[in-house]
Amino acid sequence: MAAEQEQAAPTRESGPWDADEPHPDTERIDLGGLRLPHNPDFDVRLASVGDQHVGVVVISGESTLQLQALAAPRSSGLWDEVKTKIRAQAKDLEEREGPFGTELDGELRVDGGSRPARYLGIDGPRWFLLAVISGEGAHDEAVAGAFVDFIKDVVVVRGDEPMAREEPIPLRRPNEQGSGDQVDERPGLNPFKRGPEISEIR
Repeated sequence: MAAEQEQAAPTRESGPWDADEPHPDTERIDLGGLRLPHNPDFDVRLASVGDQHVGVVVISGESTLQLQALAAPRSSGLWDEVKTKIRAQAKDLEEREGPFGTELDGELRVDGGSRPARYLGIDGPRWFLLAVISGEGAHDEAVAGAFVDFIKDVVVVRGDEPMAREEPIPLRRPNEQGSGDQVDERPGLNPFKRGPEISEIR
């Protein structure tokens, strides 16, 4: 089994993975543009704008992990550009080093209050994955560690079709998944605006 695992992922120890690169062949929840690892402790919900699923919200107690995959240019990543946009909306965020490189950390103002948040950005081949950990999990290492492990086993399916820069990679409900893979739908999220995506979560 160890040999199979090593053969499946020869170039890196962990993801997030591109669908076209060798990666561990484990059962995942297939949402089209994202394939998510199974974790019975997490409640997974789709976030939608209109009739399009554009992101995922993963809930663990009072903490949430939001994931959104965006199309990126072949020649360069998006994280530096996205960081600038996020900081323009939430100026109290600070840069720090995290498990995927530079991330943003601080408090977001939500519904008149504040909520701890961490923004993690991962540049992949022709895609960018934005992960936002909010609530107590932003600073609770046990919860954050479980979220980070989850992110490390996500597979991004960019596809070959032309897509605009920063266009959300479309998601869909899982087809005929078992009862343990129920994915609820939630109103949409916008990672570049302060608050609304988090205020949907209670």
